[in-house]
Amino acid sequence: MRGAERTGPVPPPESATRPVRPIRLGPRSTAALALLSAIGLAAFGWPLLADPGSGLAHSADAPWLFAGLLPLLLAVVVATIADTGLDAKAIAMLGVLAAAGAALRPLGAGTAGIEPMFFLIVLAGRVLGPGFGFVLGALAMFASALLTGGVGPWMPFQMLSMGWVGMGSGLLPERPRGRAELTMLAGYGVVSSVLYGTIMNLQGWPYIGGLSSGIGYVPGAPLPENLAHFTAYCLATSLGWDLPRAAVTAVLTLALGSPILKALRRATRRAAFAAPVAFSEVDRPTL
Repeated sequence: MRGAERTGPVPPPESATRPVRPIRLGPRSTAALALLSAIGLAAFGWPLLADPGSGLAHSADAPWLFAGLLPLLLAVVVATIADTGLDAKAIAMLGVLAAAGAALRPLGAGTAGIEPMFFLIVLAGRVLGPGFGFVLGALAMFASALLTGGVGPWMPFQMLSMGWVGMGSGLLPERPRGRAELTMLAGYGVVSSVLYGTIMNLQGWPYIGGLSSGIGYVPGAPLPENLAHFTAYCLATSLGWDLPRAAVTAVLTLALGSPILKALRRATRRAAFAAPVAFSEVDRPTL
């Protein structure tokens, strides 16, 4: 006599409109991401947020304290996300995409701000969701730093910023498809590329010596004064890198986005991350 026979996971149909996420953010991982993002914003913006009368505004140790704290927080958040829904198939896809992102970065690193890895992080975050996008962005930046020798106190800030890029892409509206989707992703790539450069400026601006009085950080100065200095600093130093990065991200998204999105969605369907296990009943012989 035969009982129920396991037929294995049943992948979602090709026509399914709701995306399947390899990493599903639960309450605990969402709270961890929110806490890390809040602390990260404080780590980036402390020169502008510190009270002029506080010791933090005049402390040269503040950037180093944040640089030591962020790697621990990143590790905790990645572990929390993995604990809530990162299976073997998701790990395999994460490893492949992180390696691809790390390999793309040296193609333009140090050349007028051109960084081809941005468009891949944006597309992957779009298909695979905000949780996967955050982990992918952080790991791809970590791997690329090891590959290019760019390891330093700035690395955890780069990992967090790139994680935000991937997470933001996963939070975009789901409805647009076709050319409208590519246009939305290209626009997001432009905005996120410029914001990435701007927020990374905050990381190094306070303790770069030799800056002129019009663009340098003034410890304890009022917010409007330091904000004006920071704006002038961005225009004078990094805009020539941020705009080419944004342009390359948009062009690559429009030119290569369609086949890459299709490939990522096909791989996601075949992996069947959220597919339930189905059982079928076979006829029982009569006695």
